[in-house]
Amino acid sequence: MKNYLVESVTLENGEIIAYRQTGKKSKTLILIHGNMSSSVHFQTLMTELEAEFHVVAVDLSGFGDSAYRHPKKRLALYASEVAEVISKLQLNKVAVLGWSTGGGVALELAVQLPEKISQVYLLDSVGVKGFEMYQKDEGLQPIFTQRLKTEEEIAADPVQVLPILKAYEKKDTEFIKLVWNSSIYLDKQPPLAEYELYLEAILKQRNLVDIDLALVHFNITNESNGVAPGSNHLAKIKCPVTIFHGEKNLIVPLAEAEATKKLLGEQAELIVFPQGGHSLVTDDLQGLGQKIRETYGKGAV
Repeated sequence: MKNYLVESVTLENGEIIAYRQTGKKSKTLILIHGNMSSSVHFQTLMTELEAEFHVVAVDLSGFGDSAYRHPKKRLALYASEVAEVISKLQLNKVAVLGWSTGGGVALELAVQLPEKISQVYLLDSVGVKGFEMYQKDEGLQPIFTQRLKTEEEIAADPVQVLPILKAYEKKDTEFIKLVWNSSIYLDKQPPLAEYELYLEAILKQRNLVDIDLALVHFNITNESNGVAPGSNHLAKIKCPVTIFHGEKNLIVPLAEAEATKKLLGEQAELIVFPQGGHSLVTDDLQGLGQKIRETYGKGAV
């Protein structure tokens, strides 16, 4: 895997945002990673696209090499920082690709910068009603009638949160690897040296609870998601949306992508990868790159 130079910009609020970039073409694509990851996870995609695009992969604040001086508990706040990065880099029309949590950030970014965002790519993205987390019973199984809503409830979750926080504290990459292999890298794992870099990047996260809270409260529809009222921001997105989703995705089921497509109608195109899971960059890098090239600038079909 090719490693790209880490650069950074300082925002007006003092937050330092790291990013990697490559390519010098006029077509610019912003890459926004998901939870438990960073721009490192996009380096193979950067190589795949650099001959035809100017690619900029950011580290959201609290991840990777970015700072986290100001806690943020809503995805729209992370989007605001990416918007400022775009401004400071003097980028005009850009497309944005968001993976998982990054998809929610990308959608909020399209709301905030309607004149600059020409297209949104949702890569195995969180749904437009956010991510559901539940209370657990004595057997650590989810109680589907009891949603987690508050920061305190999420921070105390014994399955999805506390074990990860403990692994971060102990720098337990073996546990993190077990989690990813059982839920994301189901059929195909990255090469060992590449995987080690991903694990190092994952351990740099400092805002797991804040991001989980933001995901639970993310809702850009016009109705409640059971935790938060809808902002109806989805109706403010005017650019084309291209949805890439793995049929075998265990983190965000395909039904979520189908629901997003249904709400957006002809504004969106859904492209399903039958053998893909939650990391299409790993499962089918070349296929993903080809679909990006085919759909860039063309909008929904």
